[in-house]
Amino acid sequence: MTVLPCRPPLLGLPVLFSSTLFLLLALPLVMLVYHLLPHLLRNTWLLLISLVFYAWGEPRLLWVMLASMAGNYLLGLWMGRVYATPRAKAVLAVAVTANLASLAWFKYAGWMAVSGNHLLQPLGLQLPVPQVVLPLGISFYTFHALSYVVDVYRGDAKVQRDPTKIALYLALYPQLIAGPILRYHDMADQLGRRQVRLDDLAYGLQRFVLGLAKKVLIANTLARPADALFALPHQELSAPLAWLAVVAYTGQIYFDFSGYSDMAVGLARMHGFVFTENFRWPYAAQDVRGFWRRWHISLSNWFRDYLYIPLGGNRASEGRTRINLLIVFLLCGLWHGAAWTFVAWGLWHGAFLALERTAWGTWLPRLPRPLRHTYALLVAMLGWVLFRAETFEQATGMVVAMAGMAPGDTTRWSLALYLGRDVQLGLVVGAVASQPVLPWLGGHWQRWRSRGLGPAGHLADGLLQAGTIAALLLLLVASAVMLAAATHNPFIYFRF
Repeated sequence: MTVLPCRPPLLGLPVLFSSTLFLLLALPLVMLVYHLLPHLLRNTWLLLISLVFYAWGEPRLLWVMLASMAGNYLLGLWMGRVYATPRAKAVLAVAVTANLASLAWFKYAGWMAVSGNHLLQPLGLQLPVPQVVLPLGISFYTFHALSYVVDVYRGDAKVQRDPTKIALYLALYPQLIAGPILRYHDMADQLGRRQVRLDDLAYGLQRFVLGLAKKVLIANTLARPADALFALPHQELSAPLAWLAVVAYTGQIYFDFSGYSDMAVGLARMHGFVFTENFRWPYAAQDVRGFWRRWHISLSNWFRDYLYIPLGGNRASEGRTRINLLIVFLLCGLWHGAAWTFVAWGLWHGAFLALERTAWGTWLPRLPRPLRHTYALLVAMLGWVLFRAETFEQATGMVVAMAGMAPGDTTRWSLALYLGRDVQLGLVVGAVASQPVLPWLGGHWQRWRSRGLGPAGHLADGLLQAGTIAALLLLLVASAVMLAAATHNPFIYFRF
């Protein structure tokens, strides 16, 4: 049974990057004031705006974030006073316990109580199930807070004595709700004085428009068949419908989350911040290890630096390394949500990563590239069934239907009902855009230009730049038209 922390209907409606309110009012105002202010006041303005954006969608639980800011600022000062002494480990233990306890209460208390009641039912006992509201983005800003105190403890970063900078690191609005997860030692210098050049503004705007198009034109289009088909009783799904559901969700979650990450990277660059890349063509991976080097990179890096390596990483025996991988991905699954299906999803990936450290991992590279690609995609897609399903019964039913073993009701639910022209176009464009086609073309272009073709080359450069601008404007207009007709387009990762 899936138990998600409850949320009153008035909460959980943050200012979406893919909304006309943000595009036409909030973003122009924020950028105008930011660039008119002197450098000394820009952090204060960004912090104020970040808190306003957060409170817009989470007014009743803003205090949780403020408490995290104040508590971790004080813990950092304490760590600075005892740094490199035996007491530092005790301060680290307090900081880790306090942050994880807050996350556990708000995100997992209800789920743990319900799971415990299933075990206690034969004894006639029952635990009270707390009705806890899940604060927006708590998984992300808690991991940011842990990064800060651990980096100070390790000496990877100096203690921050300016409370505004710690608060901004935790609440910076481009990444606040759905990442990427920023390690403090990567952000410490950027929280000081930043320069924003015209190239930064142009690059940031380009990334933002591309991310907006990913979300609005592809992810939202694929969400319709995915949501509708996952809502059907799995006994009524035919094999084509089940595969359409999983393929559509595979595209939806990638373009939804990578679209948000592109918008976050673009917005950050327009404010002078350089964020780590969060995606690098994950569906082009040739194995599961490659998939996780390309998918949600900031989360993978966080778990690697703050959990996997401290556990021993791959420096221990092969058996211990595989156990470390299973532990990390069990917790990775649990981080995503309070449900056993998320735990199973994490273990699914952890098991394949452990498998790839056996003889299978040495044999796999010998297979033809298309077979390796198919293997990685199938593992990811079957994992998305667990990730999307509300229960194990639904996940099992979907896999059974994909295998053609469900009865299905082709007279009532035909493929044509869900595979309209817009969905067909979304699937085709999504399939192409999920592969590194543009970098491949760009590499060929650079090699062609390196030959020095004189005036013809300069003319080609000009035409390419004009074409790029025209394509971006077309994507922006198309996205705006889709937004005007849409009523609801939340990002998937907002729920985490």
